[in-house]
Amino acid sequence: MAYGERGRHVPVVDLADRRALERYRPADTAVVEEARRLKEAALLDFGLTESAVASWLYAKCHHQIPTTAVDTAAVVASGDGTCLLLYNPDFFVRLGLDGVKFVLFHEARHLVHRHLFADPDLREDPVFELAAEVSINHVAIVRLAREGLPLLDGRPTGVDPRQVYGLYVADLTAHGLEPVPYETFTETDMRVYGELKRMHRPPVPERRLCVHLLDESVPADQETVDAVASSVLLNSLLAARRGHAGAEGELVDLMGRTEDGNARAAKIWGTLGAGTLRGETTRTRTVDWWQRWLVDVLGSKLREGERLVYPKKRGALLAALGQDPMLSRRGPVRDKVLVVAYDTSGSMPDHVVSWLTRLVGRIDRVEAHWLSFDAQVMPFRPGERVYGGGGTSFQAVADYVEGRTEVNGRRFDVTPDAVVVLTDGCAPPITPAEPDKWIWLITEGGSEWPETHTPAMDCHRVTTGSR
Repeated sequence: MAYGERGRHVPVVDLADRRALERYRPADTAVVEEARRLKEAALLDFGLTESAVASWLYAKCHHQIPTTAVDTAAVVASGDGTCLLLYNPDFFVRLGLDGVKFVLFHEARHLVHRHLFADPDLREDPVFELAAEVSINHVAIVRLAREGLPLLDGRPTGVDPRQVYGLYVADLTAHGLEPVPYETFTETDMRVYGELKRMHRPPVPERRLCVHLLDESVPADQETVDAVASSVLLNSLLAARRGHAGAEGELVDLMGRTEDGNARAAKIWGTLGAGTLRGETTRTRTVDWWQRWLVDVLGSKLREGERLVYPKKRGALLAALGQDPMLSRRGPVRDKVLVVAYDTSGSMPDHVVSWLTRLVGRIDRVEAHWLSFDAQVMPFRPGERVYGGGGTSFQAVADYVEGRTEVNGRRFDVTPDAVVVLTDGCAPPITPAEPDKWIWLITEGGSEWPETHTPAMDCHRVTTGSR
């Protein structure tokens, strides 16, 4: 999506003829640095207080490129499963920090919209496109505590929801129809769309507001959008469940705004188990949060393959922007090595062990190694009886999987891609050689020290009640 100046979204990146990209010129170094500072400050504020969703989304945009090839800003979801943020440094500097926050929030929300409202007929309707602009900007004004749209050279930039509402009131009144109050008009995304459809002439610009996200324009393949947005929503939901009040408020509002008349969005929220945020039973099935979290984390740890490929869409875009080519890892070309270690110094829940065994069994091309441990490490095979009951030593596990000690006369001679430890956490903390590969599942009542350790490691509390 690309944010448009003065109320429009414009196709600023045309990969069909690339002329816009080829005309780009590097911005002044001082301007680039100031724009980068504003962007980083905006993202920091998102993470701390203003938008957990936007914070998580931009954390997944590993490449954030200042370029004059775009007039404003655009999020690119390329065909290799990654996202990029392109932003015009002059535009950001002229907007200032509050304006940059608004634009980045707007762009993040557009990506989530494309995930939740994926029906092609709906997205192709220019009235729905206008409704999305109205709804997103209304939410941005409220959530970011603005009085109105950001100013660019003293003039508001973007689609003004109150201005559109005024046109709606005038149109319906002229045709003898009763308009709804502004609060009702903006209640949900689909309500905005439905009310605009009541108009004799909805104020849809001649030019489309948003870039057509097809092969010949800004890349945003639906598979990438779905993968990124699903992960963003899941991480935001987990933050809300763990006490992040800002994340909870934002997600409850987003749920309410997108479920009305939209079966796809309702199903997505139900699958994530998001109804628990507002005390509702999940519409689809029971969801164990730690299980959804582990699937998401394992998905990122056990990436497919190590084969380096050159993604054509992203490569063409970056080459036109004067950026160095970046290879992506695709595959699979080898089995991934997963170590699962169970703390047997106390009582471990049988259903958790069973679920983990089934989960690992469903992951393609994974070479799993199973360990039980107390003060020492005892390899086993799924289904075998595990022994333990003594003291607990995480260091014993680290020493074994990192190849420093032997068990039964053998060393662990492969490098793990991920290590899952199921434990109550009650043992001296450790710092593994590669902390980012370790995943800690802490049983109820246990210590979540890996989350606050330096460096912090992936950590989540599991439920131990019987299923």
